[in-house]
Amino acid sequence: MNVTELSGVPEWLPDHLRDEGVEELYPPQAEAVEAGATAGESLVASVPTASGKTLIAELAMTASVARGGTALYIVPLRALAGEKRTEFEAFEQYGLTVGVSTGNYDSDGEWLATCDIIVATSEKVDSLVRNGAPWLDDLSCVVADEVHLVDDGNRGPTLEVTLAKLRQRNPGLQVVALSATIGNPEILAEWLDAELVDSTWRPIDLKKGVHYGQAVHLEDGNQRELQVRDGEKATEAIVRDTLDDGGSTLVFVNSRRNAEAAARRLAGTVENELTNEERTQLASVAAEIRDVSDTETSEDLASAVERGGAFHHAGLASEHRELVEGAFRDRLLKVVSATPTLAAGVNTPSRRVVVRDWRRYSGEAGGMAPLSVLEVHQMCGRAGRPGLDPYGEALLLAKSHDELDELFDRYIWTEPEAVRSKLAAEPALRTHLLATVASGFASSREGLLEFLDQTLYATQTTEGGRLERVTDDMLDYLEVNDFLDRDGDDLTATSLGHTVSRLYLDPMSAAEIVDGLQAAESRPSALGLFHLVSRTPDMYELYLRSGDREEYTMLANERETELLGMKPSEFEARWEDWLSALKTARLLEDWASELDESEITDRYSVGPGDLRGKVDTAEWLLSAAERLAGELGLEWAPAVREARTRVANGIRTELIDLAGVRGVGRKRARRLYEAGIETRTDLRNADKAVVLGALRGRRKTAENVLDNVGRTDPSMDDVEADGSVAVVGEGENDQSNLGEF
Repeated sequence: MNVTELSGVPEWLPDHLRDEGVEELYPPQAEAVEAGATAGESLVASVPTASGKTLIAELAMTASVARGGTALYIVPLRALAGEKRTEFEAFEQYGLTVGVSTGNYDSDGEWLATCDIIVATSEKVDSLVRNGAPWLDDLSCVVADEVHLVDDGNRGPTLEVTLAKLRQRNPGLQVVALSATIGNPEILAEWLDAELVDSTWRPIDLKKGVHYGQAVHLEDGNQRELQVRDGEKATEAIVRDTLDDGGSTLVFVNSRRNAEAAARRLAGTVENELTNEERTQLASVAAEIRDVSDTETSEDLASAVERGGAFHHAGLASEHRELVEGAFRDRLLKVVSATPTLAAGVNTPSRRVVVRDWRRYSGEAGGMAPLSVLEVHQMCGRAGRPGLDPYGEALLLAKSHDELDELFDRYIWTEPEAVRSKLAAEPALRTHLLATVASGFASSREGLLEFLDQTLYATQTTEGGRLERVTDDMLDYLEVNDFLDRDGDDLTATSLGHTVSRLYLDPMSAAEIVDGLQAAESRPSALGLFHLVSRTPDMYELYLRSGDREEYTMLANERETELLGMKPSEFEARWEDWLSALKTARLLEDWASELDESEITDRYSVGPGDLRGKVDTAEWLLSAAERLAGELGLEWAPAVREARTRVANGIRTELIDLAGVRGVGRKRARRLYEAGIETRTDLRNADKAVVLGALRGRRKTAENVLDNVGRTDPSMDDVEADGSVAVVGEGENDQSNLGEF
């Protein structure tokens, strides 16, 4: 189908597509148009990675906006939200407005009402529904990207319930669900009352196979020699062979440690093949990586990048990941070793994909377990860049002939698994039942069950009565904890229940926080509050390692009076979780005591991304705790607010006032304080020479800080830094803003 044949879309769109090099639609895209994508019809597009799913969404969204509606694009990850925002910005030249919203779960996102296209994570959309965002009534088209993730036990139920609520709220809503190739796309189409586009077409050929011995064995029966030299591993040989052909390689491994080790080794294969220009550009990227943080992880990543390789995993800061992804897309980086986080939708294709590790540790299995077929196919789908590569090739690695046969049977010749709803799991249902009642989608047990009947779970379950039984158990829990009132069949959210729902808390987290705050007999300490929020289901606790049990048992005994709530016995099953929460709380206390990021990441064996994730979560949970304390009339709200501010900025108590000035942060606040500037008022009236000295002689920084604090004459012209104030050399890594993530 030629783009000039498109109907229902804005008149500018065909010319725009031609300017972008799109003259003809791919077959799945044409099939989607024929199924009604531009005419407001719902559809499920189950097609391979890199086969043009985003354009299907763009056709539906722009057609919807042209009809006077508003379009919502739901993504599973924040990183993907930013990527899609950048793509959709191209439409702003034609008068469309695009907005992104991924955080601040207790707002209604009023500003989004002015946008034509909105990009948000499923969690954010769920929170908007809970907070009664009125502009949701204007939605005419909703795109659910990576909809197969309804199968994910953590995030799937949120996406499932959110789509069900949006469809109930807007009966004529067009839903466009984009999915990787899965085993049961027809079930998703049935659930969403949608047409199905089920295709295996790709714009460039994808060859899948297994490397074994000295050869690549492909799924079509062909073999090709790919020798592994003496002292070389198979992955290194594949990277070398890909480089010889002018391509890049993406290597998937099963752990962070393996990703980092593989990057160090594979960069050695790459570095001698780099041009002088590439070395210069990579050195610049490495410098940006070092500026993100001064941790060992940051230095290791920068060192690998300088040699043309990199690693990518969830322990990296988001800035780290963005720099790696950008350099890989620009073909500066020749090889990236990654955990499966990079397979989840972020646009990072390469000539070759190597699935080095097809097993990973599983707590449920109690050991190593095979990856799913869907996950491996998602990884393989990253191979081949349209317009850049003549083909894509995805290889698994076998160490024996038996394993060669097993990999073909398990992954190469097998269709992906069917996706299944995870909504009936208790944690998910507990959260979404309260939100469904609090946000007015059901006001009785019968109404609640009728709503649940609109979910994917109800569409595909054959286990009669299970959802009803779990629902009754969860309603009992919510009533006992004063989140719901029941009057016969009628259900009403209490004032506390409404607050918990709007705050986007798991009700069990809220119950833990409420019990802890009510048990406090005196002003809670920062550690006590950090420990309280760290033992909620909404915080991922640090693992207890060898030797940790004794260390943190001693700490629990030493600081027992600070810990809120009843301490369990060392012989109770939950003692390990209590100690894990204490370890997490100690990390937060170290951060709020201004310990260097590098020392914290070393002490707790975490990456900078882990630290930032813990701090973000703690800030959110403490903000919720402050609201709950106010809701219940407890006197500890000021103590909670102080702990929240300290962890948000990574500061001790005396810096709270200074660190609140935009542009200051933890390190600059400490320098100013040591120079005798202890408050905002002090800063507003301080000698400019002292301010300039404390801020390392950086004139622009000093002017911005003084302007932000309300100084009427912030200019640093003709001001010399006070020589009595230590000015750190320009080469020092400045972490002044790490507390303002």
